[in-house]
Amino acid sequence: MKQGDLQVEMDDAVAEGVYANLAVMSHSSSEFVIDFLRLMPGVPKAKVKSRIVMTPEHAKRLLIAMQDNVRKYESQFGDILLHDIRMVAPKGEA
Repeated sequence: MKQGDLQVEMDDAVAEGVYANLAVMSHSSSEFVIDFLRLMPGVPKAKVKSRIVMTPEHAKRLLIAMQDNVRKYESQFGDILLHDIRMVAPKGEA
């Protein structure tokens, strides 16, 4: 398939998108799972708004595409500043 051959269809509900401000990722030997959540200030619970399950190959392709798009964004609009980053290491790693 040549680039540009893919026709994408999207219904109105999907086209609206879902706002998420937190992503939680996990994986097995055969798949990556990304849960997108909406965390509200002062509320100790976050609701999963969407879950994406993909193969490891597609997860790596997504990573590369995200890196490319962040580079393009920052070259146009400036550096994205990260505030209050908290990474959670799996048990046994730190």
